[in-house]
Amino acid sequence: MSDSPQLLSGDEAIALAARHAGVRLGTGYPGTPSTEILETFDRLGGRAQWSPNEKVALEVGLGAVFGGARTLVTMKHVGLNVAADPLFTAAYTDLAAGLVVVSADDPGMASSQNEQDNRHYARAASLPMLEPMDSQEAYDFTLLAFELSERWHLPVMLRITTRVCHSKTIVRPHDAPVPGEAIGPEPGFRRDIPARVMIPAYAKPAHRRLRQKLTEIAAWNDAEGPNRVFAGHPQVGLIATGIAAMHAREAAPQACLLTIGLTYPLPLETIRTFAAGCERLVVLEEGDPVLLDALRAAGIPAQGKPEQYRFGELTVARVRRILAGDETAEPAPPKGKPPELCQGCSHRGVFEVLRDMNCIVAGDIGCYTLGVLPPFQAMDTCVCMGASIGVGLGLRHVLPEEEARRVVSVIGDSTFVHSGLTGLAEMVYNPPATGHVVLILDNGTTAMTGQQEHPGTGRTLNHDATGRIHFEDLARAMGVKNVHVVDFQAADGTLEGLLKDLLTRSETSLIVARQPCVLAAPKIRFYEKAAADRSTACPSQVVDD
Repeated sequence: MSDSPQLLSGDEAIALAARHAGVRLGTGYPGTPSTEILETFDRLGGRAQWSPNEKVALEVGLGAVFGGARTLVTMKHVGLNVAADPLFTAAYTDLAAGLVVVSADDPGMASSQNEQDNRHYARAASLPMLEPMDSQEAYDFTLLAFELSERWHLPVMLRITTRVCHSKTIVRPHDAPVPGEAIGPEPGFRRDIPARVMIPAYAKPAHRRLRQKLTEIAAWNDAEGPNRVFAGHPQVGLIATGIAAMHAREAAPQACLLTIGLTYPLPLETIRTFAAGCERLVVLEEGDPVLLDALRAAGIPAQGKPEQYRFGELTVARVRRILAGDETAEPAPPKGKPPELCQGCSHRGVFEVLRDMNCIVAGDIGCYTLGVLPPFQAMDTCVCMGASIGVGLGLRHVLPEEEARRVVSVIGDSTFVHSGLTGLAEMVYNPPATGHVVLILDNGTTAMTGQQEHPGTGRTLNHDATGRIHFEDLARAMGVKNVHVVDFQAADGTLEGLLKDLLTRSETSLIVARQPCVLAAPKIRFYEKAAADRSTACPSQVVDD
């Protein structure tokens, strides 16, 4: 690892910092724009692994931290919803090593189903949050996050956004460790029941300790936090966080600018001092008026952006409009080519069948969500990861029988492992009177985010062979009445006939429609051949899946 200047994306900078910080384990679930962090960490020699979902990733991370190992957990913004359960309680525990939780937000919804602002999570979970504005700060703040985590024995959230994740800027790393040199103490377990077993008797004093920690962190943030003042004309003072700070520097280079790196808890006294020297104070932030509301609640008068700029990403042009008070309609963005399923994608045949059969389709999150678009228009709902099964069951429970028998739940292989298993359990436990049909589109990869592995592929993050979940065996073990596998390489007419039959039955049914992703297929064949070659060379290392 070189300590010379490097041109890195924010994701790559976080991965490099994690290596330099001595992170012993990186866990997460792939999701744009966070995916490249763990992939880069693995490429740099770190130990990284994909978990079935974000909740499990954070729980594994907590276990590693309780064992004394610095750990990085990564996810996109909606993934933090899944991980929220352990996150909130983790704030009460006293960690034995540094834990950094990366939330990669997606303003503008470039690849997401909502535009939530995860700064709200820092306040809700009572956890410190750092927000870098470029790759250098992504690197620096990752190192700082581990220091703060270990100083106050708390998880620290690192919030990045799409523009920071994928834009590249120069990073000047700190002194890189010598390859093979251990960083930090060796992992080991130290029993501390009151700090880690959150029954009410221990959680009540832990909550008080947490509030005291936040008071101390706020004082530290005022005294020496990662906040910077760029001098300028006092007529206009700007306060900005994250990528908005970069836009502010370009849009109004003559203005005074305060950039805040640790955005929760805020350095309120620093802000008061800065505000006192400005004739007009404007807050620039993407998304919700989180910072503006906090300043106003603290009695610091400030202006925010008009409501129209709450949606989508900020840009230099939009910042200039905000500062000018321009609330006229913005120019319409140029029309782009609508996304579509790849030519040759096996999902196309599935959605043609669902369309032609006039099914009511409860859909899910993945590249197959594009089945909602022409020429298929064969998806009627899409809420969140794994929701297709529960939503489909709800429709089945209440619709008249004729309509209920048209309902099909469609879910991808990675999404099924992520959040579909509990839906399948619900189907077995509370079956509708008309039964139900779940269709898993198994293309052998997590295609939408860049062809990552998952527990149903039989390969780890770095594509080595490992144990594999067989969906059809799992469904039978869980009690699904009818389980079928359709190989789309030789499936002409098979799916339609099978669906027609199952939709008439008042029984629970699962169809696995299996064909490798057309883009991933060559790689999958390469990985499988490499695994077979290793197995032949070292028979004792064969993995039984």
